Amino acid sequence: MAAKKPAKKAATKVAKKVAKKVAKKAVKKVVAKKAAKKAAPKKVAKKKVARKPNAAFMVALKPSALLAAIVGDKPLSRPDVTKKIWAYIKKNGLQDSVNRRNINADAKLGPIFGGKKQVSMFDLTKLVSKQLS
Repeated sequence: MAAKKPAKKAATKVAKKVAKKVAKKAVKKVVAKKAAKKAAPKKVAKKKVARKPNAAFMVALKPSALLAAIVGDKPLSRPDVTKKIWAYIKKNGLQDSVNRRNINADAKLGPIFGGKKQVSMFDLTKLVSKQLS
């Protein structure tokens, strides 16, 4: 029995040495990865180029008589018409208080909305485009 005990002690000493070597290698790998990340060149951000508006949107269109009551009777581009309609909606508080995506119709917007009492803001541009020529 006395012979077995020193063998176990030797085995545990060897196992501890191996474990230390493995741990040192793991630490070296982590340190090397961190150094590689720090040394990597940083990407240069691209400068933002101002977007050019699509020429089709910038064409001045004449509003119908129904739409002219809101935006005026002068020819306007689509973005200008949308801005004026939203200004009218906000000025008169026509956005639904519960669901802000919906727009409530008043006397001027009712005919443009096709008689609907409420329209989604996503349908608004579709309905307004029918009123431009």
